[in-house]
Amino acid sequence: MSSEAAQSDPVNAPAKPCGLPRRLIAMSYDGLLLIGLWMIAAAVVVIPLGSEVDASNPYFQLYLAGVAWAYFAISWRGGQTLGMKAWHVRIEGQAKPIPWLTTVVRFVVALASLGTLGLGFAWSLFHPQSKTWHDLASGTRLVVKKAGLEKKGKGKGEGKVKGETGEAQ
Repeated sequence: MSSEAAQSDPVNAPAKPCGLPRRLIAMSYDGLLLIGLWMIAAAVVVIPLGSEVDASNPYFQLYLAGVAWAYFAISWRGGQTLGMKAWHVRIEGQAKPIPWLTTVVRFVVALASLGTLGLGFAWSLFHPQSKTWHDLASGTRLVVKKAGLEKKGKGKGEGKVKGETGEAQ
């Protein structure tokens, strides 16, 4: 397909890289969801024991990190976390679905990006394709997917013309 055809066909046009503000907003959505998952995961441990668990226990911390990785890995393999879905962001990798090992690399390097006071995220401001450290390390990228461009035949009321009242004619 020629570049002119790709520009006139929005479905096949190159995807726009996800900028830092949209990425951070999607992360905040996922952070809220992750807090809820951690509460459930903690309850799964605390209730059977009938006593509290020391938050500084390295096994408990590793368990919670595993819960976080599982959420992100499953979501990334599907193409989006819930926060990414809300903000029309999609993850793309060299393979589809993204391999499990790639999710581990992405997760670990993302923690390092956060651990350096966000330096790995700020990197996207200077990278030509808005890539962060974990994008670069894992061979993935976040792109903004165009809203309303669903697969043909999946749209609600496709082919119907709406009148002035908004009802299909």
